[in-house]
Amino acid sequence: MSDHAVLHVKGRVLVGPDDVRDEVWVVDGRISHDRPVGARDIPTVEGWALPGLVDAHCHVGLGAHGPVDADVAEKQALTDREAGTLLIRDAGSPSDTRWVDDREDLPKIIRAGRHIARTRRYMRNYAHEIEPDELVAYVAQEARRGDGWVKLVGDWIDRDLGDLSACWPRDAVEAAITEAHRLGARVTAHCFAEESLRDLVEAGIDCIEHATGLTEDLIPLFASRGVAIVPTLVNIATFPRLADGGESRYPRWSAHMRRLHESRYDTVRSAYDAGIPVYVGTDAGGSLAHGLVAGEVAELVAAGIPPVEALSATTWGARRWLGRPGLDEGAPADLVVYESDPRADVRVLAAPRRVVLNGRIVG
Repeated sequence: MSDHAVLHVKGRVLVGPDDVRDEVWVVDGRISHDRPVGARDIPTVEGWALPGLVDAHCHVGLGAHGPVDADVAEKQALTDREAGTLLIRDAGSPSDTRWVDDREDLPKIIRAGRHIARTRRYMRNYAHEIEPDELVAYVAQEARRGDGWVKLVGDWIDRDLGDLSACWPRDAVEAAITEAHRLGARVTAHCFAEESLRDLVEAGIDCIEHATGLTEDLIPLFASRGVAIVPTLVNIATFPRLADGGESRYPRWSAHMRRLHESRYDTVRSAYDAGIPVYVGTDAGGSLAHGLVAGEVAELVAAGIPPVEALSATTWGARRWLGRPGLDEGAPADLVVYESDPRADVRVLAAPRRVVLNGRIVG
């Protein structure tokens, strides 16, 4: 790891989608747009620089069977860092990852506490599994533990029904979201299917994860309420395999999952066209590998989102949404440098030339 009090980043610095500068300076780990007085023999990084990428749905500390040891969580975070992800919204984890905050060489994490799910209606060892009359109390608990977010499981397979169905009654989510907002936290929810979405949005939810069940009649509601979506298309790509695995026991669920997969690009493009905020998230952790942020940006472009907007969904726009700075004066110097202009071809994101975190070259 390089550790310099001053670093010079030059070439083309994308402070914003249309704010391109020739250089930026790093002084004591912070961004400066003014050359330091008396600076000589300063280490230089050259190329196309972006704010550190954001993965707005990522699970550090989570494995296929639940929480993982700190050494595994560290490897997950380092894998994300090497991919250029320097800010993570951890959308639910049973692990305590507060120790990451003391590590200047690891990405910054915004935590949503632990998933809150209905009893026996989510993956084992992942969530608090509770009943509706406990929802407000658990939301309050996770709002206090998290970093301004709470994560609900809005739907999951109902094995008696043999298909996806909503987990919570309307009055329970209304009371829970009201309580989270009272405590200063935003609320997001895992939702694959259609059924739970109207109740959650009308109850005041702030974001929906996956949102594969977003239908034409619901899009105006999302847009008018300003409810964001994080599509996690690299995860939705696994739906056909999941459907094949469940075909014999749950044919109705399998057919539903295939339909949601087939319409995924149209769903995301329709949401974007309607003005619904769309952000990059990979759903890394659990069964999905870390370090997939470039692939998710490429998937948004494949869905029809313009490349600069897909970039914003993991840089300028995502950081603004999460209340974290980009390459602003005095901000922590978290940036990624590439060989060529990522606005021209987002596939450039897959090969960072340099990764700078807290002013240090770490990759």
